[in-house]
Amino acid sequence: MKKVKVGVLGAHRGRTMIEYCKNATDAEVVAVCDKAPYELEKVRRDAGDLPVAYYDNFDDFIKHDMDAVVLANYANEHAPFAIRCLDAGKHVFSEVLPVQTVAEAVALVEAVERSGKIYAYGENYCYMAAPREMRRLYKEGKIGEFEYGEGEYVHNCEPIWFEITYGEPDHWRNNMYSTFYCTHSLGPILHITGLRPVSVIGFESFHNARRFRQGSRAAAYGIEMVTLENGAIVKSIHGGLYKNNISYVVYGSKGRMESAREDAGTGGVDRLYVNADAVEGDYGNEKPVETYLPAEQDAESANYGHGGSDYYSMHFFIQKILGDESADVIGVYEALDMCLPGMFAFRSILENGRAMEIPDLRDPAERERWRHDTACTDPNAAGDMLLPTCKGGTPDIPMEVYDAVREKWETFLAEREKED
Repeated sequence: MKKVKVGVLGAHRGRTMIEYCKNATDAEVVAVCDKAPYELEKVRRDAGDLPVAYYDNFDDFIKHDMDAVVLANYANEHAPFAIRCLDAGKHVFSEVLPVQTVAEAVALVEAVERSGKIYAYGENYCYMAAPREMRRLYKEGKIGEFEYGEGEYVHNCEPIWFEITYGEPDHWRNNMYSTFYCTHSLGPILHITGLRPVSVIGFESFHNARRFRQGSRAAAYGIEMVTLENGAIVKSIHGGLYKNNISYVVYGSKGRMESAREDAGTGGVDRLYVNADAVEGDYGNEKPVETYLPAEQDAESANYGHGGSDYYSMHFFIQKILGDESADVIGVYEALDMCLPGMFAFRSILENGRAMEIPDLRDPAERERWRHDTACTDPNAAGDMLLPTCKGGTPDIPMEVYDAVREKWETFLAEREKED
């Protein structure tokens, strides 16, 4: 079998994708790029005798002989690298998020279109057991037409903030706004239903003490109320509430499907409850609630992170490259459908809750309106369209906070190097 030659940008998050390539019969990792020497060294030790090239800069890395690139670098930097890879004739697997501005979204769409290459968005929460089963059942018509849904991705990252921001004041996680990281909550609902978002109203909480201790300038959490093309509504909530939760619910014209919440024993992404009638209006003939427990995972995916979903997102990408048109890949248009509602929800927040239209960048004419829109909270990308990180402005956090986070990171790194 032909093996797809894969390069990975970002050795830390990319370790899962590297592991896939080590074990797969259809792919092999041939190059890894990272700016951090200790991350490259860890991959080098894990790779053993495998013929992998290591780079500390992208300009040399992109010249390597490879078919596809996994982008596991910073979440606000995926689009520029994706465009360079596509223009160089490489297929692209992009980690979350696809873009940080609408201008980047326009440029990314056009790069995918002119390249003819596969673009796969790695929204792995779509491939967890419960959302995967919900998608299958919805497509079979189990609950009828979608009417309302909820997605929750609540993750209090304070205990690990030093591991993921390194005490860098300008790290993207410290500068993002409340509704930026929206695709873990909203993405699975859109993927289950196949419907496009058309408008959004955003809400954010306040900047609390927990965020201050982390060095994050965002409000604690954000909410998007999204209207879909058929008139259905989705509530998407995500951010750093104190206790974690992942869960999804979809209501249709003849039933409901709901995953268990994270505290419900087996977890909120693998146990599924379905209460559906045979036909709409079949009242008085109640069916027992069907419970779908997690099926025993196949050997290939059982040891992968995020409930095996890290395996499926890469597997479908590779299969799509090899010509399987049925591979469940999240392409560039759907990726932007998942991402843009968070972007426009924050604009709604800044405009006191005004409903915002979500552009459909499948339409070339629509792209012209947004081609130069660089509004975001990253000063390196925003130019003269820099946004505050909260509705009330960007919180002022003293350098001492970042110094404390940095100290934790350096202590952690020293201990990890001793163990290695």
